[in-house]
Amino acid sequence: MLPALLLVIGLLVGLFTPRAVRPNALLITAMVSAAALLPLWGTVLIGVGACAIFVGLMADFNDLRDATAYSELATLGAIAAFSVFFNRMLHRHAHQLVQVRSVAETAQMAVLHPVPRHLGHVALESLYLAAAAEARIGGDLYEAIHTPHGVRLLIGDVRGKGLLAIQTAATLLSAFREAAHDAPDLPHLARRLETSMSRHASQYPGVPGSEISERFITALLAEIPDDEPVVRTLTCGHPPPLLLHRGEVRELQPTAPSPPLNLGMWVRDGYHVDLAPFHPGDQLLLYTDGVTETRDRSGAFYPLAERIRSWSGETPRQLLDHLHRDLIAYSGGQLDDDIAALVARRHPIR
Repeated sequence: MLPALLLVIGLLVGLFTPRAVRPNALLITAMVSAAALLPLWGTVLIGVGACAIFVGLMADFNDLRDATAYSELATLGAIAAFSVFFNRMLHRHAHQLVQVRSVAETAQMAVLHPVPRHLGHVALESLYLAAAAEARIGGDLYEAIHTPHGVRLLIGDVRGKGLLAIQTAATLLSAFREAAHDAPDLPHLARRLETSMSRHASQYPGVPGSEISERFITALLAEIPDDEPVVRTLTCGHPPPLLLHRGEVRELQPTAPSPPLNLGMWVRDGYHVDLAPFHPGDQLLLYTDGVTETRDRSGAFYPLAERIRSWSGETPRQLLDHLHRDLIAYSGGQLDDDIAALVARRHPIR
């Protein structure tokens, strides 16, 4: 309604103000706003209407022989034509943006498969938030697979941004999906992932950011056996998971953390696995550092363990929904990093 309202105001200004006052600015604003807000036919109608109003005012003021008035009319006509052209350009760019978003969403589906809501005796939910407003995917990743050894989980964060980060994330996810079924334990799985990432990095020696020291991935592996009320975790430079048990929140700090993947030359004594109780009803929250490094306006980091305690009795989906809303509110809507989170809840074995 804005372009039409501006035309009406322009007409009233022309009729009820002194002759020297021209409504040209209002008429021009109406045409330009129509180009941005209306489809093609609306833009054409507003342009024709603006020119018609000006011609009517010329007739009302007996300016049909005034060369200056015709010059102003020609200017309005030129702006009307430009508005139509501008409208077409905006429409084309909007169409291209829709296509780009569609491709981005398809890429996300190819890299980050939807996590199954149930695997064996484990219920799962995931959350992914891209820091860029128009982004759909970044360097954060997660996966969950039911294997002969139980449910195995992966969450990771690739150093850097852009296409290289997405490519690296896709490589790690592919390696995990293949190795998770065969590796007898988490240390073997971590070594398989390390080998895959080192091989991948070595294929791009001339690409900036592809060097081993510049292209690493923090990762956390977790294993929930089907027949034991425990969870095994292996940390490769990643933030520790949170265990939610009967309203209490416990941070599962690694006793011997390993360096991030693709820095395997620093692993001296092998990979270490930590064991923690994981009973029916307990929940495990895996997350990337984008969660805990979210800041409020004063610069304070997000207190995840403190905030999550009040939602520990919720279902995995409700818990992540609370976390999502709270992160947005805490940061004032200004997320500076990608965020990924994965919640696993153990159900009773029947």
